[in-house]
This record gives sequence, C-alpha cells and structure tokens, in this order.
Amino acid sequence: MHDLVIRGGTVIDGTGGSRFAGDVAVEGGRITAIGDVKGRGRTEIDARDRLVTPGWVDCHTHYDGQATWDPDMTPSIWHGVTTVVMGNCGVGFAPARPAQHDFLISLMEGVEDIPGAALAEGLDYQWESFPQYLDRLERMPRTMDVAAQMPHHALRVYVMGERAARHEDATAEDIASMADLTREAIEAGALGFTTSRTYVHRTSAGDQVPGTFAAPDELIGIARGMGKAGRGAFGMISDFTDEEADMAWMREIVRTSGRPLWFLLTRWDHEGEKWRRMLDRTAQCAQEGLDIRAQVSSRPIGVLMGLQCSLHPFVAHHGYRPLKDLPHAERARRLREPELRRAILNETMRPKSPFMKTVVNDFHKLYPMANPMDYEPTYEASVAGLAQQQGVSAAEFAYDLMTEGDGERIFFFPLVNYGDGDCETIREMMEHPQTLVGLGDGGAHCGAICDASMPTTMLSHWGRDRSRGERLPLEWLVRRQTADNADYFGLHDRGRLRVGAKADINVIDFDNVRVELPRIVHDLPAGGRRLIQEAIGYDATVVGGEVVSQAGVLTGARPGKVVRGPQG
Repeated sequence: MHDLVIRGGTVIDGTGGSRFAGDVAVEGGRITAIGDVKGRGRTEIDARDRLVTPGWVDCHTHYDGQATWDPDMTPSIWHGVTTVVMGNCGVGFAPARPAQHDFLISLMEGVEDIPGAALAEGLDYQWESFPQYLDRLERMPRTMDVAAQMPHHALRVYVMGERAARHEDATAEDIASMADLTREAIEAGALGFTTSRTYVHRTSAGDQVPGTFAAPDELIGIARGMGKAGRGAFGMISDFTDEEADMAWMREIVRTSGRPLWFLLTRWDHEGEKWRRMLDRTAQCAQEGLDIRAQVSSRPIGVLMGLQCSLHPFVAHHGYRPLKDLPHAERARRLREPELRRAILNETMRPKSPFMKTVVNDFHKLYPMANPMDYEPTYEASVAGLAQQQGVSAAEFAYDLMTEGDGERIFFFPLVNYGDGDCETIREMMEHPQTLVGLGDGGAHCGAICDASMPTTMLSHWGRDRSRGERLPLEWLVRRQTADNADYFGLHDRGRLRVGAKADINVIDFDNVRVELPRIVHDLPAGGRRLIQEAIGYDATVVGGEVVSQAGVLTGARPGKVVRGPQG
C-alpha cells in the first residue's frame, strides 16, 4: 500500500512535455510511481478533471523574519508554493551582532515595508552567524520548505560596523572577511548571495542601504568566496545607470567565481528600451558561456492603494493629514463631509518626488479592484476612463470610490511593466531564454503590495483568461515556476513529477483557479498590518508527501524543512 495516491488526474510534470492522464503514488515523501497505479493509498485524492503539477518554487521572497515565527508562510502556501527562497535584495537578519539588531530591522522596514514593531517583537535573534540563523530556522516545525541567501547589507554592517552605513569603501581585509563569511554561509546551506544598488532602497530613516555604493572589487571579492564554496548564485538589483560598466563587473563576477548571476529586470515608463537592451546583453553573455539572467515578473508590479493601505492619491493632501491616524471607517465618514471633500479636491498638489507625482496625478493608471481579478485592465476600467464615462473629474471619482462605506475599497496602481497598458512587455520578458520568473516578494511590502499570489495569476491569466493577447501553454507555464527555478538554484530533487523526486505536488481545479481580492489583516506580531490575498482552486497541496492544504484549508501537517544547499 502506498502512503498517498493522487488518482486519475491530468499530469503536467514540470519538464515542459505534453500533459498526460495518470496517477501519482507517493511513499516516504518521494514519488514512487506515475501512470496506472494499481495499489491503493492510505490517503487517496480524486484528481479527475484536475491538473496535477509539481509544487511551485518561488525564488524571490522576503520571509526572513516571518519564517522565524510563522510555520505556514502565508500567503504563499495558499497559492501552491511548496519552496520559498528568501534573503533577496541584500536584506536579512544574519549575520548580526546584538548592537546591530535595530539597524537591520530598520533596513527591512525601509526596503521591504515590513512593520518594524512586528519585526522587533517577532524576532528572537537566537543567532549571530548565518549558520546559526539556519539552525534557528530548523528548530521550528513548518508547512513548506524554506531556503535562504546571504544578504549583503547585513554582511557589510557585520564586518564594517558604522563604516558600512557611512558608505565607506571596504578595505582589503573587509573584503576578505566578507568573502570568508559568504563561503561559510554557502557551505552551511545558503543558496547564494544577494545585494541591492538601487536608489529607491532606503532604511526607515531614509538613508540609502549600506551596499548601494559598494565598489565592484568588493562584490567581485565576495563572489570569489562563493567560487571557493563551489556553489550558489549571485543575485542583485540595480538601477543600471551605467549599463555598460555594470555589465562589465557582472561579467567579471561570473568569470572569476564560476557562479551564475541574476538581476531583477522591470520596465519603468521613463527608461525607454533599457529593458530590451539588458535582455540583449544577457543573450550575448550566454553566447560567451556566461550565465547571467534577468529575473522578471509574471504580472504588472505596482502598489495597492486605499484608506487601509500605506498609499492613496490624497495621502499627501493637507486636508487629509489630520485624519491619517483615525480608524479607516472613521476616516471614510469624515472624508465624506461636503466641506472637507471640497477642500481636499480643490487643493493644488505639486509633489517633489517623481513617485508621488504619479500617485497624485496619474488616474489613468489607477484601477478599482473587483472580482474576478483582472491584472491586464483596459483604460476604460481605470479611474480616468470610468470618470470620463460618468462625466466627472478623475480625482472626484477616485475620492468618492475610496471613501464609500467603511473605506475598504482597494485600487491597483501598476508602476512598472505596464507602460503600454497591456502585458505584452511581460510576455516578451518571460519568453526570453535568459530569464527566471519570480519577483513575488512574499512577506514584504505589507501595506502596499501583495504579489505573493503571482504563481496563481501566472496559471489563470496566461493559461486561461487572457483576452488581450496571446495565451501561453500550460506545460510551459508550469515548467517556468517549477523545474526552471528549482534547477537554477540547484534544487534538483523537486520541480518535476518523476519517480524518485520529492513529493511536492499541487492538485488544481484549472477551470476555477483564481486569486481573491487583496484585503488587510492585523495578524503580524504586535498587531502589525499586512495585505493578504487568498486563492480559489487548489484542491490539495502536498509537501514531502504530506497533504498540507485541502480546498484552501491548511491541515496542520508540518513536513517542511530548511533547504541547505543543492539537492538531488
């Protein structure tokens, strides 16, 4: 008798090959048979009219704090994710000296919009080194598998102290120490090293993060430490203000370390064709035998706005500021008062920040969210388009929608990858041979973004619902968020349904799978706020052979592990 048999499903195995009808049997946490399974299972799942796929491997999350107090890793587990990789963008909590704890919390709060009070209460800091951090993660039973990367900003502060925050150049001794600690982390199980060099990443105090201006020789030296370990990937985010110079040292990292490198790629409206030039550069690197890839998203990346969120179009108005700390229902009621409404709408706003200028003025990019979710909306569905149809100003229309009822309306405002008003840029990025699909940011941007649901959108939008352009084959969509991501990070024991593989599996009602509307909850430590987004259509999610979720309800099973280094 098998431990588990998933019976009669349509198997999409993660290889990109054609789907087929069959059963999947599991024993001891591994897949033992695929096809016509004769023996019974102690547990059986009826998968008739359902897809059976590998569990999703999400390679870009920020659960570094949450992983120490939340065994379930919501919301990712609701979306069929069975392995998460955290420690991205150079932020994390190890290594850390006791005197540096508050600074690292301010880094995570500023860069990833995770409430500092929640981190301060939730983190027990029962570690100093990165290996000790992995040991701490291992002591908690968990629902899914978690993997970590060495974060540059924490590492730099650990080695250089206040000199790191002052953006001083690292000495040869500093670089050697960072290289040794990175090697130690990778040998203990880190999947790689990450850094961030973008202008927008700042601490909660508004200061640029410690690694922003790190010289190329510092990064190349750290990469040499990775090379000595013989495994791990180098990840980064950059503004690429000097594309040629940045690509030169990125190439040098890969040449000298022998390790692959990935960078985040988005299309900002003001940057023209930079995104295409960067893709062309990765293709040229591949021809030279250098593994440099762009990590891209599967839907537009933006912010969620509303009275409960961190942002909305009137957040900077003078008339709004006295109300900002009131409960959202009380704010909505007060904002509906005719005199205050008139005063706020008559304010002339001239924000200095380019970001706030677009938030305040670009109502053609502001979309009221409703079920069913649409991540490729038309102009006619925007606040500007709807206001035009109603014969009122866009600001007035947005204000009245935002303040209706208890002020719970949420709007979607795509910042990147939506400059043409459709998802064609995203399709081109995803289909490029030198890209990885990620950027969900699970666990981060708690008051403004909830993109941990991207794996579900990728399947439902690109495989079934898209009406404004080409859809993509299900077999390809599954492979992109299973085998491709797993293989890149050396997790060869998962990402495919094959005999001997780790039994991480989703059973999906494809006709009905979808994301739900985002909503605000206050379930972080210290009552911290976050946006969550649930899913419909996952009949079951299996981790290591155990059913951890059925029809969207967690079973309480805790088969998850801390992934230490390459697998399989």
